[in-house]
Amino acid sequence: MKICSSLFITLLGLLSGAACAVTADQLVAKNISARGGVEKIKAIQSVRYTGKLALRGDFTAEFVLVRQITRANQVRSDATLQGLTMVRAWDGQEGWGISPLFGRKDPERLSPDESKELIEIADIDGPLVDSASKGYRVEYLGTEDVDGTEAHKLKLTAKDGDVQYVYLDPDYFLVIRVLYQRSVRGAQVEVETDLGNYEKVDGVYFPFSIDAGPKGGAKTRQITIERMDANLPLNDEIFRFPGGGK
Repeated sequence: MKICSSLFITLLGLLSGAACAVTADQLVAKNISARGGVEKIKAIQSVRYTGKLALRGDFTAEFVLVRQITRANQVRSDATLQGLTMVRAWDGQEGWGISPLFGRKDPERLSPDESKELIEIADIDGPLVDSASKGYRVEYLGTEDVDGTEAHKLKLTAKDGDVQYVYLDPDYFLVIRVLYQRSVRGAQVEVETDLGNYEKVDGVYFPFSIDAGPKGGAKTRQITIERMDANLPLNDEIFRFPGGGK
């Protein structure tokens, strides 16, 4: 009789565990719903935000940041300090930049490796929306501690082998951290980005705090968004490589 009772309790525990288990697809769906739902997300055709970009470390400065993104996978970031503006842009096909603080005032094309971060930023929906069609394989790896929060951990593997580990808050299912593992010039680079201070813009939640740095280290690049507007008309020309560059 005791054996039967113990067996029943064990089976009940296993069934309860199975009922509580979550899958990668379920977590992706919860994230999309938490952000506002797929219809509202896809209704966003462009975003333009302004704020501050603070750099900490060997080079310390605070820039005025203007970033513009369109559904056509275009992005342009302008960071201004003491009248000099650094530009990084992706027009959907190629990346380019202007770096006057480092003595390069003419626009220069970026290599494919140098453009990887821009391509990720240019995805206005984020990688969890239509992940399969974007070439990502999504896996659920259980939970992991993120500064005291047992966050759900998703692994996104791209076609080129680059990986993103996406951490979702267990209560709100919004992204609170992303660990990027990119291959740059044959070496693996790991960048850890924390996201927070979510606010709703045109029915969709966006992070207004984006802090990045090397894995396990200090967040040396801190973006604080002060204003964000959605669905503004943006001219395609601002994303394209300027004439006369090299």
